[in-house]
Amino acid sequence: MTHTNSPHAMPRRHLLQAAALLPLGSLMGAARAQESDALARIRTRGSLTVAVYNAMPPFHASGAGIDVQIAEQLARALDVKLNLLPFNAGESMGDDLRNMVWKGHYLGFGPADVLLHVPVDKPLMDSQTQALIFAPYYKETVALAYRIGPTPRIDNLADLKGLKVAVPGQTLAGWLLLGADDGAYREQLVTHMEDGTQAARLLLSADVDVAAGNASELHSVLKGDKQFRVIPLPIPRAPRTGWAVGMAVKKNATDLARALQSAINGMTQDQRMFEIFAEHGVPWAVA
Repeated sequence: MTHTNSPHAMPRRHLLQAAALLPLGSLMGAARAQESDALARIRTRGSLTVAVYNAMPPFHASGAGIDVQIAEQLARALDVKLNLLPFNAGESMGDDLRNMVWKGHYLGFGPADVLLHVPVDKPLMDSQTQALIFAPYYKETVALAYRIGPTPRIDNLADLKGLKVAVPGQTLAGWLLLGADDGAYREQLVTHMEDGTQAARLLLSADVDVAAGNASELHSVLKGDKQFRVIPLPIPRAPRTGWAVGMAVKKNATDLARALQSAINGMTQDQRMFEIFAEHGVPWAVA
């Protein structure tokens, strides 16, 4: 897979751009004249089809996770049943928006009514003529974790020298560490795992000194254990302020977008969003 700095071309899970959070009203201006009856069709059908990524712990794995619970709350807010549509990520975010939001997959499934875990990123949003991206509900960061005490305090990359570091190789964290300081840390990296939750489990079992991955992955395994410290990955090229994820619907489904935005607002105001993330050990943050 080619690593690129173009936010809408690069793989969804490894987006390097920080999110630009825009008010929903500003996203809908051009679409108001074409306002659809998507919400009415969903209510007539009696179900909301929500697309979620496969193999993305703690957001979705084997039918459970944060995004699954958010999807359940969205369907409940619309007073309809949930039809969950798990799928495998494509080569780029543009592929996923095409397959799951506005056209449908060439294998014959989709599109869904709404896709979760979409980067709320201005260049990506501006590039889309068929999809409306909105409602940021979490801010992700690239992070590392280590056990306090046995491992000296880590404040910069130089502090990693001599330490065994678990990091999934085919992820943003992996690419950053493999290339850091001209490959100075390659020999001490353990990269065979698929995601940051596996790296965190190696840290938990004391098989490595440090684990790296998305902050949500690390937290979901360590679950606030005070023996461990989780910090932003200390690499200048890493998006230390993180990036926001939200959702996407068809460009003219503004009635549905308003209803879903209202549901997210309600979950935030009454602490349901905080509780869902806390259930998975992940501190909830949104820019």
